[in-house]
Amino acid sequence: MPEHIKKKLEEEIKQLEYELTTELPAEIKKARALGDLSENAEYHMAKQRQEFVNARLGQLKKRMAELSLVNLANIPRDKAGFGSTVVVYDSTKEEEIEYRLVTSEEADVSKGLISTTSPIGRGIVGKKVGDTATIVTPNGKRELEILKLTTIHDDAVEADGAAPAAAQ
Repeated sequence: MPEHIKKKLEEEIKQLEYELTTELPAEIKKARALGDLSENAEYHMAKQRQEFVNARLGQLKKRMAELSLVNLANIPRDKAGFGSTVVVYDSTKEEEIEYRLVTSEEADVSKGLISTTSPIGRGIVGKKVGDTATIVTPNGKRELEILKLTTIHDDAVEADGAAPAAAQ
């Protein structure tokens, strides 16, 4: 799991756990002191928030567990997958677009970061240079031809400053 995602999730979990164990019990205690609980809006709001925080904590912990199981070695070296940067030609818009396939937590379409679970991401995953992905959008079908592909493995080699084995 990318370190910045792990840190972001851990920070949110820590903040929610603090709210659940410190802030909400104090709010509930204060609301109980006001009297009749059946018509006590403060009490009901605090209890609803407590349920929401519990549910969100469950979601975040599950997502942390899922992401910790991701084995980067299993990501293909010759096809688009998580961490890949892909340059596509969109025949509908008649333009080249660069996308980076990321987790849903990192997705930001305005920066070209698309989730592997988004319609475009799902259409691109598993494609090679020269392949065409047909994406169904609310505005109709889009044809995206893969022009250039850099996988997460290629990025790791460049970051290490080492040349690929074939070039040595």
